[in-house]
Amino acid sequence: MSAISTHCPYCALQCATTLHPVARPGAVEVRPAGEGGLCRKGWTAPEVLTAPDRLTMPLVRDAAGELVETSWDAALDFVADRIRALQSAHGHDAVAVFGGGGLTNEKAYALGKFARVALKTANVDYNGRFCMSSAAAATNRAFGIDRGLPFPLADLGGAGAVLLVGSNIAETMPPAVAHLQGARDAGGLLVVDPRRSATAGLTSDDGGIHLQPTPGTDLALVLALTHVVFQEGLADSAFLGERVEDPDLLIRSTASWWPERAERVTGVPAATIRRAARVLAAAAPVHGGAGAFILTGRGAEQHSKGTDTVTACINLALALGLPGRLGSGYGCITGQGNGQGGREHGQKADQLPGYRSITDPAARAHLMRVWGVDDLPGPGKSAVELIDSLGTADGPRALLVHGSNLLVSAPNLRSVRDRLAALDLLVVADVVPSETALLADVVFPVTQWAEEDGTMTSLEGRVLRRRTAVAPPGEVRSDLAVFAGLAERLGVAGFSTDPAEVFEELRRASAGGRADYSGITWARLDAGEALFWPVPEEGHPGTPRLFADGFATADGRAHVVAVDHRPVADDLSSDAPIYLVTGRLLQHYQSGAQTRRVRELAEAEPEVYAEIHPRVAAQLGIGDGRPVRLRTARGSMVLTARLTTDVRPDTVFVPFHFGGVEAVNELTNDALDPVSRMPEFKACAVEVTAAALPATGVSA
Repeated sequence: MSAISTHCPYCALQCATTLHPVARPGAVEVRPAGEGGLCRKGWTAPEVLTAPDRLTMPLVRDAAGELVETSWDAALDFVADRIRALQSAHGHDAVAVFGGGGLTNEKAYALGKFARVALKTANVDYNGRFCMSSAAAATNRAFGIDRGLPFPLADLGGAGAVLLVGSNIAETMPPAVAHLQGARDAGGLLVVDPRRSATAGLTSDDGGIHLQPTPGTDLALVLALTHVVFQEGLADSAFLGERVEDPDLLIRSTASWWPERAERVTGVPAATIRRAARVLAAAAPVHGGAGAFILTGRGAEQHSKGTDTVTACINLALALGLPGRLGSGYGCITGQGNGQGGREHGQKADQLPGYRSITDPAARAHLMRVWGVDDLPGPGKSAVELIDSLGTADGPRALLVHGSNLLVSAPNLRSVRDRLAALDLLVVADVVPSETALLADVVFPVTQWAEEDGTMTSLEGRVLRRRTAVAPPGEVRSDLAVFAGLAERLGVAGFSTDPAEVFEELRRASAGGRADYSGITWARLDAGEALFWPVPEEGHPGTPRLFADGFATADGRAHVVAVDHRPVADDLSSDAPIYLVTGRLLQHYQSGAQTRRVRELAEAEPEVYAEIHPRVAAQLGIGDGRPVRLRTARGSMVLTARLTTDVRPDTVFVPFHFGGVEAVNELTNDALDPVSRMPEFKACAVEVTAAALPATGVSA
């Protein structure tokens, strides 16, 4: 085998790599392409291809309750028969589908089509609801379009200031840190995070400012920054007058958030708020600066007010005249490998391919023509609402899961476990026996990154080619084969197992939509063209930068939405006087199903832990490395304490990559953002006590 050019299987940075053959069957060696780099996860990614417990045969739960090997025909026949019976008894919506932001564009597209055409169900959503939904909702209502970064990532390198709100990219996507060096050299790296994360640490040595607010108060902090911009005459009045609808509303919405008030809410000193606002403004084009960017991540978005927090960041960017300006702007740091493409082509409950609304009659008519059907279901339930309805009297009786590990990644896991157990049929397609797969009635072994062809879309809206480097082991097949096999048994044609054919259909389906891929071909990508959507025709060069000539709204202007701060849904009380926040580690990715199977990564961070401030630990009699109990309204767990001043005294931090008794999402809150339906992972009240039990474990 010669070297194969492809991309890393992990985050949305999608670093370019080359894969080289080694002696062991199914194994490869990875190297960065060109002068690029890889993080520790990227370097070790090939180990997952040959994980000792890799799924290689379909599994069906037998009468004794054990998962046993079976043939593909037997497994597909069983699932199809159960689907027919359940839909005959309870209607089409009795079967639901749950997707993932790591699926290729082809598989994400086929999943949405399978749900709506083969199953005829409205009940389809995906784990991107836990990741990108708040930023998507905010950018759609402000700009009329959602592309994580509406500019190439490399544009950051020339900026004089970058404001990161709730993003720890030094650990989540380390190679991207190089793009922050210009801002850091200028003293303009501004990081909003309740922890002194690795990214916040980059502000030291005059690199910038770390603003360390009380968890759940980012919105108040950003409102105060915007207040300073207007109060001190730092706004771009010409931009506001020409390109923003109702700029007066923006001014009024921040008028009451003077820094001293924000200090009382956030704990960030008023002087620090003013200094940060001035640094950001000085870099803005209106003041002759090198450029400024405002970027949000999950720390700002995974709240019951996440959409409003992102909206406040957009409003701050508008006040400074950043969006649509070369070398400046607002953007969202997409997390999952195909978090961008995964939400564009039909996995979301309210969207059709091309980022079309499922309630738009013209969009529905277009997709019905492409798919050759005369009707489509309407919008379904969002992820948490869908999970909450499983196995209930009026809810789905069956769930098909592709590319998601719900029993680690969803909030309030006790409820999730109960709902999955209430199903008549749970089917999981995965590469390893994840926590969710082990609960399933049927498990389909499917291909992973180096075993498949397809496309992915990076955080900057660039479409990239994934290429096959090795043959999959055993009886492993693509998710496309699952959709096609079940559709055939359900009497529905039109589902290809060839990803190239599926992409050609995706092109037609997306044509004319906001995320228009119709001008993208595999041949153009294979020839090395850098294509950022929209690409409305084959001769089109792509659109690396959006908004230069106007926004994607009806009037071409950015729309202001007035927002205001409100407390977290599960706020502090005498019984739970500390905030629990969750996040990622350098060594692990998402639910950890992949990285916990890589020896080097697992040895570096083998178990869950809780970061606690030493002063609080001393008050509670908790020693470093000793067991501590965390209890919320949803459950409790015992884990090891790590004492550090990197967290605020009112905050405990726990990474979320671990499963079973180490899953912190047993404790997190499933309260929803009213707009995006994002659950509030990032902040809830917790009781912290010394534990006599050995770490680690979860209990009622």
